[in-house]
Amino acid sequence: MEDKIDGKIEKLLAAAIEYKASDLHLVVGVSPVLRIDGKLVVVPKEPMLDSKMAMELINSLMNDEQIKQLQQKKEIDFSFSYQDTRFRTNVFYQRGNLEASLRLITKEIRTIKELGLPPILEKFTNHSQGLVIICGPTGHGKSTTLASLIDLINQTRSTHIITIEDPIEYVFKHKKSIISQREIGTDTHSFTRALRSSLREDPDILLVGEMRDLETIEATMTLAETGHLVFTTLHTNSAPQTADRIIDVFPPYQQPQVKSQLANVLLGVVSQRLIPKTAGGRIIACEIMIANNAIKNLIRDGKTHQIENIIQTSAAEGMITLDKVLAELVSKGEITIENALTWALDPKDLKMSIY
Repeated sequence: MEDKIDGKIEKLLAAAIEYKASDLHLVVGVSPVLRIDGKLVVVPKEPMLDSKMAMELINSLMNDEQIKQLQQKKEIDFSFSYQDTRFRTNVFYQRGNLEASLRLITKEIRTIKELGLPPILEKFTNHSQGLVIICGPTGHGKSTTLASLIDLINQTRSTHIITIEDPIEYVFKHKKSIISQREIGTDTHSFTRALRSSLREDPDILLVGEMRDLETIEATMTLAETGHLVFTTLHTNSAPQTADRIIDVFPPYQQPQVKSQLANVLLGVVSQRLIPKTAGGRIIACEIMIANNAIKNLIRDGKTHQIENIIQTSAAEGMITLDKVLAELVSKGEITIENALTWALDPKDLKMSIY
């Protein structure tokens, strides 16, 4: 069912969809702004927003309860539907003014092939337990990749899938699996509480929108350890950095145990970027790390800095470094050298491999 949208903002939502934007920003002092293929563009023929105009537009997106939460917390996350698109929305105050950032999410859940993701990712969906982490910067398609993996399971396996999100982004339909989608603030108070409660809800598979803190990371790994397949995201740039972030969030006396636990549950890490294409649009570039015995041993021994060497020498297992993917895209003419260097983990090494 489509949410009721006030006519004042409907024109802006329609423009965001028409121009295939990834985001819409409502900021006091400038006209409404779209992010298109990674670049900010002012919505044509729209006036500059003053404080009153911005407040009217943004309040029209929220119900009374959401406005009350905003007044109490000074910021709020929620999502709504318009036409065939969902908008993940964050409303916040800036220098006393109300502003908002809206992320566009199509209702259609695209397949791994349609997204241009490496086919090896499908293998992660065949496991009965373990932890799969999708990492990368904000706005580079982590949620879209997760949705594709979950929907593949939904189409091929009879399971109970629970998602815990802040807010709900893609809305799944029951297919072979049954799916329970829980939203922070609406259906549960926190990731940690929802994760602990999930043990009594008979799940087979869990999607954890984001591992934000020690408690969420700890609960997520425990679920992966107790017979569940868990998919989640982390704001890190590479597989080694992902392992380090998880381990370092714990106090030193717990870290030896955490290293062993992570090594036992980890199935793989996918680090992805959306890079502007030379012909327009964006293309996905993915580093793939599959947690084989060599990588598990490095994590246990605290030698995560050597993980990249294993990825580089394990192409036969489906692994590949981000910089190698970027170099291949440059050689095919898909992306420019400048954009490749912008997103490379080791720009100097990438430049040498290209030239």
